[in-house]
Amino acid sequence: MKKLIFWVLAVILSLGIMVYQRMTGPTYEKDYEIEWEGSTYGFELPRSHGGEEDCPVALELPGQFRGRIIFRRFPTDEPWDTLQMKRDSTHLTASLPHQPPAGKLEYHLELEAGGEMVPLGDTENVVIRFKGDVPSWAQIPHILLMVLTVIWSTAVIFFALARMPEFRKHLGITILLLLLGGFVFGPVVQYYAFGQFWTGWPLGEDLTDNKVLLALVVFLAAWFFRKKTYGRWLAVVASIVMLAVYLIPHSMNGSELDPETGEVVTGTLMMLLNKKNAKVSVHRMRLCL
Repeated sequence: MKKLIFWVLAVILSLGIMVYQRMTGPTYEKDYEIEWEGSTYGFELPRSHGGEEDCPVALELPGQFRGRIIFRRFPTDEPWDTLQMKRDSTHLTASLPHQPPAGKLEYHLELEAGGEMVPLGDTENVVIRFKGDVPSWAQIPHILLMVLTVIWSTAVIFFALARMPEFRKHLGITILLLLLGGFVFGPVVQYYAFGQFWTGWPLGEDLTDNKVLLALVVFLAAWFFRKKTYGRWLAVVASIVMLAVYLIPHSMNGSELDPETGEVVTGTLMMLLNKKNAKVSVHRMRLCL
């Protein structure tokens, strides 16, 4: 009965952390809620798009609303372009132009109704990253294996704290799952999405790659000392590190196409490029508003 309780707790805690990571990441849709003439409307703007097609933007808003999207490549100081949104029976629609893998656009929405601008309560541009098509034979195993990795890692905490020797077996299973999900299928997914197998240390500063590498290092250390008297505490520390790195939003400091060179960059260089254009971007957005 105790083991069953441990597994149930491990699943609940792990899924909660993964949902949090997904919802706080830079690729999750940005939610908006507006009020107009006593009614409230909600919609989302995309921040990630895969495939070879333009990225559709569809807002479910009634007929009195009109809209346009102001956009440009990111991070650049290029002039802004405008997309006039079209109206169908229930939606305002437009399509952001396709970009190469790891290419980005920054954009913002302007809405009006009854000849007046509708405030969105937002002063920042939305940044969307494009990626290539990832085949399901790579994507599905990668996601499943990483989910199982976190669940098994969390179970290690409960078994180790309860002084149950099974924690050593689960420690080994966690390492195996992490190797397959993070270092076999993970690089394949990244190659199809952004054209590179690995952008973490020592090749780059991609936080997603580096946090997976950190997790592997601490788990290997825990495995090496698993039979020591302090082995179970190392296992607990390794599992806590795994949970901690999963609290870091997915895809932060990830692959980004340098518009000037056409090369995919990560980490420090990417942040410098973004910082270079941040003030100009906000200033121009306010001028457009």
